[in-house]
Amino acid sequence: MTSAAEGVLEPGPAPRTNGKVKAFLRLVMIEHSVFALPFAYIAAFTAMFQLDGTVHWGTLLLVTICMVGLRTFAMAANRIIDREIDSRNPRTAGRELVTGAVSVRSAWTGAGIALVVFLGSAALLNPLCLMLAPVAVVPMVVYPYGKRFTDFPHAILGLAQAMGPVGAWLAVTGEWSWDAVVLGLAVGVWIGGFDLIFGCQDVAADRAEGVRSVPARFGIPAALWGARGAHVVTTGLLAWYGVLTEAGVLFWAGLVIVVGAFLYEHTIVKPHDLSRLNRAFFTVNGFIGMALFVCALLDLVVRGLTF
Repeated sequence: MTSAAEGVLEPGPAPRTNGKVKAFLRLVMIEHSVFALPFAYIAAFTAMFQLDGTVHWGTLLLVTICMVGLRTFAMAANRIIDREIDSRNPRTAGRELVTGAVSVRSAWTGAGIALVVFLGSAALLNPLCLMLAPVAVVPMVVYPYGKRFTDFPHAILGLAQAMGPVGAWLAVTGEWSWDAVVLGLAVGVWIGGFDLIFGCQDVAADRAEGVRSVPARFGIPAALWGARGAHVVTTGLLAWYGVLTEAGVLFWAGLVIVVGAFLYEHTIVKPHDLSRLNRAFFTVNGFIGMALFVCALLDLVVRGLTF
């Protein structure tokens, strides 16, 4: 008979397995899917509105699985590739692959599973999604290497993220859409812009290790000005998308909210004061995606999208 004390001292495999899963989810920061998912949903719902005015829940579920699967693969690959650099940066020295909370083997296993989930979901959507799926994977792998050969790895990240709305539109219609490309470019420039802000906190460590980025190469003030310029372009692209899709007043109200959030973000982060950088990166940018999504969805519902 197994005693209660023995059960405490020698836990069964399930808790250890759950612990590994939780550690892997922390490794890939699964909660940060909030940044890209809202824009994929905007594209998907707009495509459904234009297609037949009805929400296709099965397609939406597969789009969600694709997005989360690809992002999980990308984050795991990023952490694996950068683990040596991370170990020498005080900010990232506590990451799971550095501390040993997640083994490299486990990380590769998780990345492989996520990639299979992504490809399988793409196959269930339509042949074009499956055919183009490898194209979406490439920049996800190239990005972590980018900081080793270019001062502009943020652009590679932006390109990778730009594929989300394009893929979501393809998932719904099975056809190419330049409207989705404009939305994708808006997302890519937006994320590339706030990655410029995020990179400012690692300037000293990056320069010491030879890691390349705009803040490390040109300085924090230049990076922040670059981020401001990127977000001006993002606003213009979102406005262009609204015109192309004949968006209504609620979408435009959402864009006004986004502009206000951009202004706030660039007010609280200054070259000589990065103390509120995490608020700008996580809180404000998470809010931007959700606010525009809610407004865009309400706009489509008012215009006739049915559930």
